[in-house]
Amino acid sequence: MKVEEQSQLKSKFPGLILPEAYQPSMDVLTTSYAFQQLKNFLGLNFETEMRLHWINAPLFVQKGTGVNDDLNGIERPVGFRIREVDNVEAEVVQSLAKWKRMALAKYNIPMHQGIYTDMHAIRPDEAPDNIHSIFVDQWDWELKISAEDRNIEFLKKTVKKLHAIFRRAESFMHKQYGIQPNLPEKIYFIHSEELLQRYPHLNPSQREQAITKEYGAVFIIGIGGQLSNGTHHDGRSPDYDDWSTPNSNHFFGLNGDYILWHPTLNRAVEISSMGIRVDKESLVKQLELKGEGRRKELLYHKMLLNDELPLTIGGGIGQSRAGMYFLRKVHVGEISVGLWPEEMIEICKEHNIRLL
Repeated sequence: MKVEEQSQLKSKFPGLILPEAYQPSMDVLTTSYAFQQLKNFLGLNFETEMRLHWINAPLFVQKGTGVNDDLNGIERPVGFRIREVDNVEAEVVQSLAKWKRMALAKYNIPMHQGIYTDMHAIRPDEAPDNIHSIFVDQWDWELKISAEDRNIEFLKKTVKKLHAIFRRAESFMHKQYGIQPNLPEKIYFIHSEELLQRYPHLNPSQREQAITKEYGAVFIIGIGGQLSNGTHHDGRSPDYDDWSTPNSNHFFGLNGDYILWHPTLNRAVEISSMGIRVDKESLVKQLELKGEGRRKELLYHKMLLNDELPLTIGGGIGQSRAGMYFLRKVHVGEISVGLWPEEMIEICKEHNIRLL
């Protein structure tokens, strides 16, 4: 590709990476089968190692209840009216962070057990690239915990379980398809403030790239809270993850992002966002910090403030992103079907990347 063409491509699709001499390790049909095997293997491990029960989940929820995930607060949910239910407005879910907590209460899930489900979402504001699509598929999971579990050590213990599951999955895919394992034995933990101090000259994305390239698998703690330079590592809605509670490391936050180094794509890929959820006190605090006190009048928030919801830890694990990592694919569109700009489809095809 000529320098001028590369420049035009960068301006139109700034996040798109086209690895040189990329050769997919398997065709489309083999990829589809291998991805389903991976999903089955991981699902079995979620059930046995994390004590999660698979349940069905909604594709849409009622607007105005506070149940839908606001993500960073700027993404537009896809909505529509339901004619046969008095024209009630519904929204396609952006994630199930709050719905899952309500489900734990409704289904009377025992202590230290939980649920997981296949979550499908539409996020029309996403800019498509190697790891982003307007279609999102992930395992959404939620585990019931006690007040004594609301600490940084319990968070780390849970992250280590997830990392161990991923290492087993990598071994499974190696036996099935000969894909060489790449994950380190241990996950590296670092707080977002520590990461800022370590790389003060880099922006948040560049910090993630640097630390993940060094350690292979990283969990960045405290996503959503304000850092010492007045910025945030990344945005988080104020009403599900707890990013404001002091932890034993003298920082703030009981949540974070699980990030892996993708050897074929040669970049860091966030696989999971997870955390201990807000209790009554941290919910009120975070709503005030974000200037969202009005949300306390919504259904979900009232239930939490009235002690009608259990304390939980939970998160989302990207399915297609996990498929990208384990099958060494370089674009999420090689795993899941989506709508892509025609120019991106052609450019990717020229580089042996076949978008579904």
